[in-house]
Amino acid sequence: MHILLTGATGYIGRRLLPVLLSQGHEVTCCVRSIKRFEQSDIGEGNVQLIETDFSKELTNIDNIKPVDAAYYLIHSLSSSTKGYADHEQTTATNFLKLVEKLKCRQVIYLGGIANEDELSEHLSSRKSVEDTLKTGQFAKTILRSGIIVGSGSASFEIIRDLVEKLPVMVAPRWINTLCQPIAVKNVIQYLTGVLGNPETYDKTFDIGGPDVMSYKQMMFDFASVRNFRRFIYTVPVMTPRLSSYWLYFITATNYTLAVNLVKSMKIEVVCKEEKLQQMLKLDLINYKDAVRRAFGRIEQNMVVSSWIDAASSSGAKPDLTPYVKVPEHGCFVDRTKMPLRGSQEKALKKIWSIGGENGWYYANALWMFRGFLDKLAGGVGLRRGRKNQTEIHPGDALDFWRVLVADKDNQRLLLFAEMKLPGEAWLEFRIDDSQGGPTLIQTATFRPRGLSGRLYWYLVSPLHLFVFNGTAKAITSA
Repeated sequence: MHILLTGATGYIGRRLLPVLLSQGHEVTCCVRSIKRFEQSDIGEGNVQLIETDFSKELTNIDNIKPVDAAYYLIHSLSSSTKGYADHEQTTATNFLKLVEKLKCRQVIYLGGIANEDELSEHLSSRKSVEDTLKTGQFAKTILRSGIIVGSGSASFEIIRDLVEKLPVMVAPRWINTLCQPIAVKNVIQYLTGVLGNPETYDKTFDIGGPDVMSYKQMMFDFASVRNFRRFIYTVPVMTPRLSSYWLYFITATNYTLAVNLVKSMKIEVVCKEEKLQQMLKLDLINYKDAVRRAFGRIEQNMVVSSWIDAASSSGAKPDLTPYVKVPEHGCFVDRTKMPLRGSQEKALKKIWSIGGENGWYYANALWMFRGFLDKLAGGVGLRRGRKNQTEIHPGDALDFWRVLVADKDNQRLLLFAEMKLPGEAWLEFRIDDSQGGPTLIQTATFRPRGLSGRLYWYLVSPLHLFVFNGTAKAITSA
C-alpha cells in the first residue's frame, strides 16, 4: 500500500514509520523540516519526503501520487494556552483537502478519549478534528487513546520527574482522576491493525491498556517499579494556575503544556468500550510492565522518539532553517581556540555527548543555576536533557538548546538557544585540523535585541570567559 504519514518526526510517527516500512508499505512523509528527518533511524525503506506545513497553504504536494491510506498524527497541545483549537481546525482542513485530492481510501486518526459530557479545551479540540475529518469522502477510522506510556512520552517523563525528584508530594486533587494508560507498543499495534481493515471503516474506537487507575496510583506504581517509597498528599485548594506552576517547576514540561495538561487531567479518560482489542486479538501490556519496558529502552540508550524533541516543547518556531547560518554582523562573539591534547576521536565523542546526564563538563552548578533562572523567566530550563546520551541529530532538543547542525564528517556541532533571552544565541563546537594540528574552536554568538540585549551580554561575559574556557579544556583533554 501507498501510505501518507503526517507527523513523521513526532513521538508516534517516528515509531510507526519503521513498522510500516517493515510491512512492505510505500510511505510518503509530510514533515515541516526535512532536516529533522533522520534516514539512518529507519534504515532502508521506500520513503518519500515532502516538506510542507499544514497550518499554512500547502506547498510541494504536486508530486505526491494517489495514496491508499493516510495517518493524521498532528496536534497542537503545547503550542498555546488558548487559540490552538483554531490552529488544529486549520491543519485538519488542509489535510482534508490534500487527501481528497490524492483519492485516499482510508484516513486513520489518533485522538484522545472523550466520553465525558464536559471536556477540556484540548479534548474538545481533538473531538472537533474528528468531526472535520468525518466530512471527507473516504473511510474514517478514529482511534481515541488513553495516556500513552513509553520511553520519551510526555506523560511518562512528567511522572518520572515527579516520582524521582519528590519523596513527598503535596498534590492537587486532580491526581485522583481516573484514566486508562496504554503502552506505546499497543498504540502502534492498533494503528497498524486497522490499516486497510474494512471492519474498522467509518468507526470510532476507544483504546486503552488493561488498567483503570488514578494518576495518584500511576505515581505509586511507577515508584514501585523503581523501588522508591513515596508519600502523596492531596489538597483541595490548589487552583489550576498553581497546579500548572507545580508541574512546570518540578518537571521538564513548559508552562503552556502544563496548563493544557492540568485542564485535561480533571477529565476522566476511560474507555467506554474496547471491542477493537477483541477484533484485532491484541495482548495488552499493563501499566507496570509498560514502565519496565520504557526503562529497558532508556538503559539501552534506545529511545526512538521523545516529546522534548518537538519544537512545541519549548514554544520555539517550528522552522529553524533561517538560524542555521550564524550571523556575522551586529553580534557579540566569544571564541575560544585550544589545541587538542587527547585524540581527535575522543574529543569529537565528548562534543557529541555534551549536556543531559553527561553535563557540560565544567561548572555544572552554574549551568543548573542558569537553567533555574530560565524556568523562572518562563523558559524550558535544563530538565529536557537529551533523548540519547551518545548520539545527536539535527532537530533534537539538548537541555535549553536546539541542535541545528550535527555533522560528524566535518566535525561540527551547532546549537541554537531556546532559553528566554533578549536576543538570539548560538553555540558552536568545531574541530579544525587544517593548520598545524587539530584545534577545538568553540564559538558563542549572541545577536542582541535592543538595549536590554546588550546589557545582558555585558553582564554574562565574565561568566562566559570562566565557563566556556573550562568546557573547552575538558573537551581538548579528552
